[in-house]
Amino acid sequence: MERRPTQRFRGAIVLAWLVAAAALLPLAWHVEDRLEVSARILGSESAETERILDERFESPFARSAILVLSGVPSPEAPEGRAVLDRVVGALAARPEVTETFSYRDQADATFLGEGGRGTFVVVGLEAPDGRVDRLLPALRRATTELQEELCAAHAQATLRWTGQAALNFDLWRSSADNTHRAERRTLPLTLALLLFAFGSVAAAVLTAASGAVSVGLALGLIALAAGRFPLSILAVNVASMIGLAVGIDYALLTVSRFREARAAGAPPEEAAAQAARHAGGTVALSGLTVAIGFLALLLVPLNELRSAVLGGLLVTLVSVLMAATLLPVALAWLGPRLESGRLRAPRGDGGARWRAWSRWVCARPWTVLFIAGVPLLLLALQAARLDPRIPRGDWLPPSIESARGIADLRAMGRAGLVQSLRVVLELPETTSALEREGWEAQRRLAARLLADPRVARVQSLPALAGERADDLAYVALLPAIAKRAFLGSEGEQALLEVVPREDVLPEDTAALVRELRRQDPVALTGLAGTRLRVGGLPAFDADYEAAVGGRTRGVVTLVVATTLVVLFIAFRSVLVPLKAVALNLLSVSGAFGALVLVFQDGHGARLLGLGGPLDGVFPIVPPLVFCVVFGLSMDYEVFLVARVAEARRAGLSEDEALAEGLARTGPVITSAAAIMIAVFASFTLGEFVLLKMLGFALAVAVLLDATVIRMAIGPALLRLAGRWNWWPGR
Repeated sequence: MERRPTQRFRGAIVLAWLVAAAALLPLAWHVEDRLEVSARILGSESAETERILDERFESPFARSAILVLSGVPSPEAPEGRAVLDRVVGALAARPEVTETFSYRDQADATFLGEGGRGTFVVVGLEAPDGRVDRLLPALRRATTELQEELCAAHAQATLRWTGQAALNFDLWRSSADNTHRAERRTLPLTLALLLFAFGSVAAAVLTAASGAVSVGLALGLIALAAGRFPLSILAVNVASMIGLAVGIDYALLTVSRFREARAAGAPPEEAAAQAARHAGGTVALSGLTVAIGFLALLLVPLNELRSAVLGGLLVTLVSVLMAATLLPVALAWLGPRLESGRLRAPRGDGGARWRAWSRWVCARPWTVLFIAGVPLLLLALQAARLDPRIPRGDWLPPSIESARGIADLRAMGRAGLVQSLRVVLELPETTSALEREGWEAQRRLAARLLADPRVARVQSLPALAGERADDLAYVALLPAIAKRAFLGSEGEQALLEVVPREDVLPEDTAALVRELRRQDPVALTGLAGTRLRVGGLPAFDADYEAAVGGRTRGVVTLVVATTLVVLFIAFRSVLVPLKAVALNLLSVSGAFGALVLVFQDGHGARLLGLGGPLDGVFPIVPPLVFCVVFGLSMDYEVFLVARVAEARRAGLSEDEALAEGLARTGPVITSAAAIMIAVFASFTLGEFVLLKMLGFALAVAVLLDATVIRMAIGPALLRLAGRWNWWPGR
């Protein structure tokens, strides 16, 4: 018998994997330290505005955070002023702090909390690599010590960091912690499910180890990639979530095929060769469909999604290579030792039960379609109400300090500071912001903005000048720090910070951004040749929703079309790809319907740790879930149809081939689905709402796909189509 490449080159294969593990696994331990949480919309106006502020303004507050002081007297009182002086003095001594701005610098009521207690300090930050969010741990240690000192005189005193930099760090840390906890919950449960499926400790450990090592190697590759270009922490979240699922699934299929060949009397090397030949092809095709889904997401110009694409692609590639190369070598070497640690005798009735179910489906295909299809269609119809937008309300993890800092600002009536718009006014080349024409353009623009009922304050250089704003000679004497904060280095640009009212919802602030961008700058400023750029968190939210929502249809079209072509080539059939895509769309719609019922309507939301319903689903969730589910759902379609086609090629009739396919793949699909559901469901137990949504939608999709669709609707459709399943091929 001719030996397959995996057996002829087993030494080289093992050596290559050992070298890869030695090089990549150490990097995987600290991969989060190389990643970021902040998202960027490539080519967006919000990103361009931030670039202009960073490069053309010399403001010490270009990158900043907000330190919220609550439980202390108002700085209007001498006692409160002393507290503020102590805090600002301590901050000014920090090497990473460029400047502070507070009630000490400008006696503005903005800095006074409602009710006469509390204030805040805007703190400019500088980091050598520009990643100011990583400065937060050291700053928090310093303010924790300072808080203990203040509590001696003011028992309720708290110092909390918030703002965009603090939120970025906290979300990054929370996301990484949630992923690690999910992995720790998943692996023991997965091992238990594998023990139940195989009845053998050795087989279960080998399969679980394959998935875990695949994830570790993929994380090492992500760490290498992060050294070349910025990646979001979502790359790790997706790699861990998808890797544990597909890595264990592919290993499960390969090990099951090896055990099946061994049960038929094949020696270990021949059984490993059969597993590599049959399971390897199925795994490769399945991995290709998963990769198609991820690649389609590259159409969305969002670095966060592209990081998820990289994580998903790398872990899928490693999982396919592991199942196709190293695992067959390990199986051939283990041979009969794969059954070591047997907990129970092999079950001989599994195939009989699946064959009996197949005969029942073949006898009543229309009944099966009605019973299984109607409830699923009703669930899928709920997807029409899916609202892809950033949820309002307190969806931030309640344990993170920056979320509590926002709550403190809200209690002071100052939460709008976090939602400020940054409007950059670009003047004509011949006009300076400190000349009369440029100065009046700033004042007119500020007045137009203040006239909007959604705007509470507009902070600008004319606002700092106050009653003497008409006197340009006085304006020229304003502090240099104020000029650097609000004027471009050449005086050709001016910054206006627009603070929304407390009762204005984030979606209304995003609507204000869109309206400003549509309006004629000349009409707003009264000066020809002016241009406006709008940035800040609300502008990012508006650009985020536009970037994702505007390209979702293209992503769906590309995934569906490419999958149809790949399956047509693989099965030489027209009907099989069409049926597979239709059923995948049904499972995705069912998952979206469940998202609507739980997260938007609130049915069972408290079971997932939510305080109540959310009014939207993060825009990133629908395209990401669609692409991932489409690829993962295709796994089971490929498993089942490939086995039915194999039985038809062996000469069995349509009904017999269907029964054989279900008997051979039913236990594998059931076990694989149970593992996937356990993996995805574990991510719903953390505090990070985005991961909750992803884990829930993926778990529901796999549950629907592996039960109602692949075990009932799919076989019924195969039975009704008969020999037309394989047309025009044989």
